[in-house]
Amino acid sequence: MHRILVFFVAACAAAQAPAAGDLTGRITANALKADVSFLASDALEGRGTPSRGLDIAAEYIAAQFRRAGLEPAGDDGYFQTAQFASVAPNTDGLALTIEANGTSIKADKTAIGVLGAAPLDLSHAPAIMAPGDRASLEALAPQQVSGKVLVFTSRNARSLRDLFARLRPALVINLMKAPPAPARSTAQQLRELDSAQVPILQVWDAAVRKALAGAKPGPLEAAVSAHMSAPAIAPVKLRNVVAVLRGSDHALTNTYVLMTAHYDHLGIRGSGPGDHIYNGANDDASGTASLIEIANAVAAGPRPRRSIVFVALFGEELGELGSQYYVRHPVFPLSRTVADINLEQLGRTDDSTGPHVGMFNLTGFDFSDIAGVFRKAGTEAGIHVVKDQQNSDQYFTASDNYAFANAGVPSTTISVSYVFPDYHRPGDEWPKLDYENMAKVDRAIALGIEAMADSTAEPRWNTANPAVERFVRARQASSR
Repeated sequence: MHRILVFFVAACAAAQAPAAGDLTGRITANALKADVSFLASDALEGRGTPSRGLDIAAEYIAAQFRRAGLEPAGDDGYFQTAQFASVAPNTDGLALTIEANGTSIKADKTAIGVLGAAPLDLSHAPAIMAPGDRASLEALAPQQVSGKVLVFTSRNARSLRDLFARLRPALVINLMKAPPAPARSTAQQLRELDSAQVPILQVWDAAVRKALAGAKPGPLEAAVSAHMSAPAIAPVKLRNVVAVLRGSDHALTNTYVLMTAHYDHLGIRGSGPGDHIYNGANDDASGTASLIEIANAVAAGPRPRRSIVFVALFGEELGELGSQYYVRHPVFPLSRTVADINLEQLGRTDDSTGPHVGMFNLTGFDFSDIAGVFRKAGTEAGIHVVKDQQNSDQYFTASDNYAFANAGVPSTTISVSYVFPDYHRPGDEWPKLDYENMAKVDRAIALGIEAMADSTAEPRWNTANPAVERFVRARQASSR
């Protein structure tokens, strides 16, 4: 009888902890190809934010979560609805004048772009030059900037909108060496409905650049006058797709591992002969398909101790809109969210530096202990987890994980390739992905997610790394 009882207990324990093969065997190249080929098909017209194609993609993702048996976690079934405004700038009377060094410079109207449209009448306002690095910019206090004109240079001003809202400058001037790319300059402007908008001008006028670009960070000996007419505004409903697999442990079920991927891309742009659909197969139908298939594999059980939340995000291409919205309106408390694992660009192996086969990267590799979890999972799955020395830290701020990091949640983005042919071009199409390699990568990610959700230890920021100081402070603040 004792021998039978021992055997029964051992069998129950084995049933509670699935073998790696049980979990990873559920993720197949053909399933991933099926997801990507639909999401990146011409029928979805590039999944622009907002668009009919984006809405169809959201319904498809919800259907796959439903098939996996995941619990809906939105305010409308699987959908977290976000009320946004579509903003059309009014350039009638648009004007910008800089008074510096005893001269008055009126910017050429054809060398000004409106990135943040809002009514503006500004006369001889003081100006401040922003620091060049993002960390110093984020360290500015509102009293240093409020009511002044903030001048800065950045390749991606869109992702700084939440920061500008906190600092409350009267106007932001983004100095640029050249006009923004057509795909960026024609992108629709979106913001949360009824939210305050900081006026943002992109300026590539040579005389203005000459007057301001060489200045050091801090107050400028310059005065700025500007006018912008009120924009036309129309309401738009956007949706994150949110599902949860509830944890099995009574003490840990109300703590959450978050998995994210953005399901939008650039839509249809341009005219004339040629292909104008930006299908976004690798960026980021690959991440969305991986989210779907990993969710399906993990949901088949047994359930880990912690809950796992799966979120497909809108609007990443327009400045991480969906992730920033989730952070402002979390479905599950951020103080109880132990990590965000974001998935992007997992299908292409033809990186600009050479083939990336049998490997994947994590952004902010040394920012937390998350990389260690996935390195162990990669060994188990037979795939290498590496740090891209050139791009790991640089790309940490370039995807949806960054919004969660700013809220204090340990985070990373997992990618196979950072720079690949057809990036943000119509040629990023589904037949070009390596689905066998993508399946191997996803199996390792699934093992890592399962291990993280089943562990009693939470991921931690690496406090020895000065790059994460503000994330550590945000984590401490959220835990109070």
